[in-house]
Amino acid sequence: MNDRRVGGEPETQIETLLRYLQQARETLLWKLDGLGEYDVRRPLTPTGTNLLGLVKHAAGVEFGYFGEPVGRSPQGAPAWLDGLDDDPLVDMWARSDESREDVVALYRAAWANTDAVLTGSDLGTRGHVPHWPEDRNPVTLHELAVHVIADTQRHAGHADILREQLDGAVGYTVATSNLPHTDEAAWRGHVATLEAAAAQFRR
Repeated sequence: MNDRRVGGEPETQIETLLRYLQQARETLLWKLDGLGEYDVRRPLTPTGTNLLGLVKHAAGVEFGYFGEPVGRSPQGAPAWLDGLDDDPLVDMWARSDESREDVVALYRAAWANTDAVLTGSDLGTRGHVPHWPEDRNPVTLHELAVHVIADTQRHAGHADILREQLDGAVGYTVATSNLPHTDEAAWRGHVATLEAAAAQFRR
């Protein structure tokens, strides 16, 4: 996705919000590409963070914030959204009966709902997030969009690190790596320089 519209009128606020959200969405899905079922599911941190779980969580976030808080009951929203109070980690991993295709399809359904809400409403529209404290309510649609973008970008960053740990694959999007070079020897030299600098502070 291009960073800016080429020629013509500048982006609207909604177009800008959706552009940043879509970049993060596509990064999350791209981090699954080329990996086997075990690697997309297995826990890679002491708290169990895993790639497919990040996608499932991101789907729940979009359905959650662009559903009840804005007065909608989105079609395709997962039943487990209503059980987060009982099991707050239910959205952070995929069960064996949830295929990768199921999770990705759920995420794309969440995109469609979010996009419809944002393009069909005024950003000043007010809503209410039940699990937020009262001093953060009511909330505008604009605030909800920024919150979800921040959350999705954060998890895209998690996915970057997890994927690099798995097979060394790095980059921001398929089209834009955001890296200064791809030479492995140069990266080894860079890491050695960092290690040497850090080693001066080893106790």
